[in-house]
Amino acid sequence: MNAPLQRQPSSRARLIVVMVSSAIVITLGSVLLLPIGALTLFRARRLYSDCAATLARTVLWIWGIRMVVHHEEAWPTGQVVYISNHPCTIDVFMLCALRLPNTRFFLSGFLQKFVPLGIIARMMGTFFTVPQNRPAERVRIFQRADRILRRTGESVYLSPEGMRVATGEIGAFNKGAFHLATSLGAPIVPIYFAVPPEVDPGLGFDARPGTVQVFVHKPINTSSWLLADVIKNTEHVRADYLSWNRARQPKYAPCAHPSS
Repeated sequence: MNAPLQRQPSSRARLIVVMVSSAIVITLGSVLLLPIGALTLFRARRLYSDCAATLARTVLWIWGIRMVVHHEEAWPTGQVVYISNHPCTIDVFMLCALRLPNTRFFLSGFLQKFVPLGIIARMMGTFFTVPQNRPAERVRIFQRADRILRRTGESVYLSPEGMRVATGEIGAFNKGAFHLATSLGAPIVPIYFAVPPEVDPGLGFDARPGTVQVFVHKPINTSSWLLADVIKNTEHVRADYLSWNRARQPKYAPCAHPSS
């Protein structure tokens, strides 16, 4: 792989304008969602998710980021477990903007400190996680999610990638997503984000305008998976991500379309 391109930071003024504008959009969105939730008795989760997707696309527009989505197959109609790499801070907005069908999300509980984002996420039925150093609590969270998803038949998204050691690299994978998929017997749909170095804000919010390629791969059948093999299966899927990351932009049939 070629060395990453040198990325010049944007001006401080632009960064402030973009961040303040994004915060205003998210805050106003959460304020508008609350009365909608009250009118629908907080039971219209899909409606709230559609509203959140519109907010996410607005935020990406403010940043000047365009997504082009490449599908190997159409979005699944049944229950699946979506996973993806975790390339940068803004991928939470890209994921929401994808409008994954009938899907709940796992999200770090830390993000609830931004109250408007926490309100929107809770209305979407998000499962909030805790750090890895609280294993008993994490187990309870995943067990609760398993019960809910088994009852509702909904799909779910979670990123298996932990803290990354370098921009553009794939970090270690946690096994939670694979344990959940094995327990539910649900296929895994891998999503790969190819974020150009000149766009990637890394761990911050200084994203620059540009185009992000999103590759939605074929579902991985988990019907024969065993919980005893969860570590092996986790590493097998991670190997696919390492391969895609080396290639950066895998070759597909010409079926790409703008996400908007």
